[in-house]
Amino acid sequence: MHLTALSISTDFSNLQTTVSISNLYLESSVISEHPELAKNGWLVIDKPSGFTSFQIVKIIRKLYSIKKAGHAGTLDPLATGILPVALGEATKTIPYAMDTDKTYHFTVCWGDDRDTNDSDGSVIATSKKRPSEDSIINTLQNFKGKFAQVPPNYSAVKVDGQRAYKLAREEKPVQLKPRTVEVKSIKLLKILDPDHAEFCATTSKGFYVRSLARDLGLELGTFGHIVALRRSQVGTFYEKDSILLDSLLALEHSRDKFKALLPVERALDDIPALSLSESGADRLRCGQSVSVTEEASWLDEKPEKANELAYVTFNGKLLAIVTLQNNHLKPIRIFNL
Repeated sequence: MHLTALSISTDFSNLQTTVSISNLYLESSVISEHPELAKNGWLVIDKPSGFTSFQIVKIIRKLYSIKKAGHAGTLDPLATGILPVALGEATKTIPYAMDTDKTYHFTVCWGDDRDTNDSDGSVIATSKKRPSEDSIINTLQNFKGKFAQVPPNYSAVKVDGQRAYKLAREEKPVQLKPRTVEVKSIKLLKILDPDHAEFCATTSKGFYVRSLARDLGLELGTFGHIVALRRSQVGTFYEKDSILLDSLLALEHSRDKFKALLPVERALDDIPALSLSESGADRLRCGQSVSVTEEASWLDEKPEKANELAYVTFNGKLLAIVTLQNNHLKPIRIFNL
């Protein structure tokens, strides 16, 4: 797939879509005539299968004529679903969006061990055993809560300064260390047929669904790999917030593309918010701490613990991310909006 081409063809969920991406750069006259169309905010892309997360960001950069953009959590090329992409000042909130729970719907195929742990890989071992519904349900209990998980060999984890997937492609030994992950909930949704089962899981950051399929298969006495994977939630971003890639590209010559942007602070919806006075805002911009009692008013419930995060606004605009220390707000990230 070459994203520099003038036409992109994708086939996902039995839907054939052809999108022209010629002249993706926004006309400069639109911005000059409408300076209020600031390129700061979040796009929640419903990623089609066959695209890497980096390719999606590259398309968005061209569409909005912006260099400062990034995503909040990689999706495998095989996967579909929501990929939050931050533009401009919203990139400062990426770490907070990535540090949240994710929800996935996925289908596991039993019997084949694949080198990539998904259907894009090559078969390296097979088993004739197929697990029963009861055995699957019982074994899922071993994958709830916190436990150690070894990432897939085909992953972006670094080994001695090199990406694991590069070593794997070169058929070099890959030894990845287990990482502590957490599964908040996991459920068997349906037995599709003897070879396939559908699941739903909500997990912590850093979790690999492909590793889960691999390890679940082994615990069941067979092999397992992912054949379908869809992400439906990343923190405060949901499917209802998303836009299909082809729908967004159809707006390349329209100002309506800016209507797809969610506010920068959307990634911070799960932390408390305050509003500052003008003098308090001026001091915070200069990196000074601000008294909560004298200069701020809570828009949400006050944090119970010291040093908890909050975000502050002035005149309805996001100003900073702060911590609460001794009834004072200490800025840790300032926004230029």
